[in-house]
Amino acid sequence: MQKICINAPAKINLFLEVTGKRADGYHELATLFAKVSLHDILTLQAEEAQEEKLSLQITGPLGAGLAADDNNLVLRAVRAFEAEFGLCLHADIVLEKHIPMGAGLGGGSSDAGTIMLALCRMFDKDPMQLLPRAAKLGADVPLFLFTDTFLKGEGIGEILTPVPAGDALPWAVLVYPDTAVPTKGVFGRLKLDDPAKILTNKANLDKLQIALQSGFPLDKWQGFLFNRLEEAVLPYVDAVRKVKDAFIAQGAQPLMSGSGSTIFALTPSREQAEDLAGRMQQVGRKVFVVHFGG
Repeated sequence: MQKICINAPAKINLFLEVTGKRADGYHELATLFAKVSLHDILTLQAEEAQEEKLSLQITGPLGAGLAADDNNLVLRAVRAFEAEFGLCLHADIVLEKHIPMGAGLGGGSSDAGTIMLALCRMFDKDPMQLLPRAAKLGADVPLFLFTDTFLKGEGIGEILTPVPAGDALPWAVLVYPDTAVPTKGVFGRLKLDDPAKILTNKANLDKLQIALQSGFPLDKWQGFLFNRLEEAVLPYVDAVRKVKDAFIAQGAQPLMSGSGSTIFALTPSREQAEDLAGRMQQVGRKVFVVHFGG
């Protein structure tokens, strides 16, 4: 039985505009994903078998309350892999949770996409072949079939284009207020902006990509960071709004990730990030200092 241990990275959204709503109720997005060093850890032992036998054990400081049943995204991802490639597996999986759930950091999606990636490496399969099945598991799951740090997302987030970046990348402080924000409610409150404003924002996304690719320092592109979903979260969720206000009071330029509830701020150096993190510590918050790259 082969064995792989692999990190499942969290993500933040450096940019998120909602560009439209489809007939099926899903929203069209223009977003820039960035993977960061906060991660879950997946340990996988697997082999082909005559009869499927899957086991999942959940450990780690944030694993409590996460069920290891058939509805878990990790086991659903394994079965999607089996279905795509016509395999039957005996697999033992340990998921060590460090990414908060319901935090806008893509933890569950990362676990699902990363276990698919691990299986592809183990059985010499092309992970890109799994993109349609990954998208059915969740809009963010395909992101984690790529090893790139930065990816532009379109469609419902599943149409992905890697974005190369220079070496001079900032650090980030993530603050999770121990409050989960249900995504469905966020999109239910959202009102689409004027089409002209959406076009202007999409132009800013292009500028942000160019700045990253050119290796420009943070002060040259921080002003392009944007998240449309803030207007559907901050007025309604006190805990998230208070974290953003606390960052601003410290002189930072914070942004919410995804549909919340994590708020992050970028700094030019690790030292500045650690200093800011220390000032953001408070009972009821989880604070992480991270760099870009999974």
